[in-house]
Amino acid sequence: MSSRKVRVLIVDDSAVVRQALSDVLSADPQIEVIGTAGDPFVAAERIREQVPDVITLDIEMPRMDGLTFLQQIMSQHPIPVVICSSLAEEGAQSTLRALELGAVDIIAKPRFGTKQFLEDSRIVLCEAVKAAAASRLQSLLPTRTVQPKLTADAILHAATGAMLETTEKVVVIGASTGGTEALKTLLETLPPDTPGIAIVQHMPELFTRAFANRLDGLCHITVKEAEANDTMLRGRALIAPGNHHMLLRRSGARYYVDVKDGPLVCRHRPSVDVLFRSAARYAGKNAVGVILTGMGDDGARGMSEMKQAGASTIAQDEETSVVFGMPKEAIKLGAVDKVLPLEAIAGAILGLTG
Repeated sequence: MSSRKVRVLIVDDSAVVRQALSDVLSADPQIEVIGTAGDPFVAAERIREQVPDVITLDIEMPRMDGLTFLQQIMSQHPIPVVICSSLAEEGAQSTLRALELGAVDIIAKPRFGTKQFLEDSRIVLCEAVKAAAASRLQSLLPTRTVQPKLTADAILHAATGAMLETTEKVVVIGASTGGTEALKTLLETLPPDTPGIAIVQHMPELFTRAFANRLDGLCHITVKEAEANDTMLRGRALIAPGNHHMLLRRSGARYYVDVKDGPLVCRHRPSVDVLFRSAARYAGKNAVGVILTGMGDDGARGMSEMKQAGASTIAQDEETSVVFGMPKEAIKLGAVDKVLPLEAIAGAILGLTG
């Protein structure tokens, strides 16, 4: 297997941003920045000289906007594209449109702030680029050795006691690269009386609200960005806000979510492991866990804890996953009851919760 570096082309109209992204990505030994471009016309020339494995692309640029360029790339010479966007709520709809047009991920441009923020940004940016490369190569990429990382213990310690009985069912879903479109496909088919759903999709802050609003307009169920103390209701899905962990809690027979800060877990915030561990503790056998497309192993250990607590567990299959990383890791741990194509997962959820 080749251990060749992931070759990246950076496209952004800001010289400061191009330099910052180049510095961050070049510091990763598995990534090589092969060029930068201030607009899509220069980018097209760079691509003719050397085809990158991944392009990072700004949306708002002079001469040609990022969406138009993205459409040209996908129609003429498909290359994995990561949208690198400023944290502007008004631009979130355009960014979500980019995902529909074939971009594989959204990341926030690094901002110059605290040392911890820059470190978190570095981890997220490099992971997104590697995931984008894997989305084209699928399982041909070698397994990566990653830096030591925090587990869900950083947010919520493992359960030690028994729970009170309740029969209300809840569904928890985790997704990463490719997950925005997978979630759209899944949620659109669910009926209004579906049990309450809690979702972690790796996505920057502000974009999760636009994403939830977009899904809310497409689905029979209600979809909203989660807020602290939101009740898990039938016919409603709650999406973890970007840059915050989301946990399932219970008070008597009422399930609700808690939204909290904390360190990156499995290189992510929100983390699927944190949500799944809380479901294992507070819902146990009344929970259904679903792990969808995504790079890395976030969610695998949490799903294993759910299975041990008596929950039903489902993983998306390799054929329908944009990146078969997270489902594969959960399967390897023996944490998955059923491995299903994306289009069969909604029916399986309804069968397990009916």
